[in-house]
Amino acid sequence: MVAAAESCTGGLVSTLLTELDGSSAVFERGFITYSNEAKMDLLNVPQEVLEAHGAVSEPTARAMADGALANSRADIAVAITGIAGPGGGSAEKPVGLVHFGVAARGLETTHHFMNFTDADRSGIRLAAAGYALQLVSNTIYSIGVMSIR
Repeated sequence: MVAAAESCTGGLVSTLLTELDGSSAVFERGFITYSNEAKMDLLNVPQEVLEAHGAVSEPTARAMADGALANSRADIAVAITGIAGPGGGSAEKPVGLVHFGVAARGLETTHHFMNFTDADRSGIRLAAAGYALQLVSNTIYSIGVMSIR
């Protein structure tokens, strides 16, 4: 079962997963945590992490994934937080920067990031959702390979 914790994608990953017939067999729940308050309330992201690193950061993405896993019955959780633009970017965190966290029961939480700088807001959001789904697929594959060994 999969859970999604989404900020800049605003539920696109959950939408894409539930477009599939039979998705209730694999999709457990989604959290749309656009605000910092939602990240803290629904995913237990520590306020200190948000204050020290910001919403768009590796520590926040990891904490979001861990929180989604802890607050669901899912086996895998993917988290997405980024800057979709057109405003809100900076030299340190440009528009198009997206951080991903992937948590799976029994495994260490991983972090990934992408810079989708050649796209507009919609393109960034769609590319981030697609990348998140690829991370989920890769994690399912990894778990399957580990169980075969």
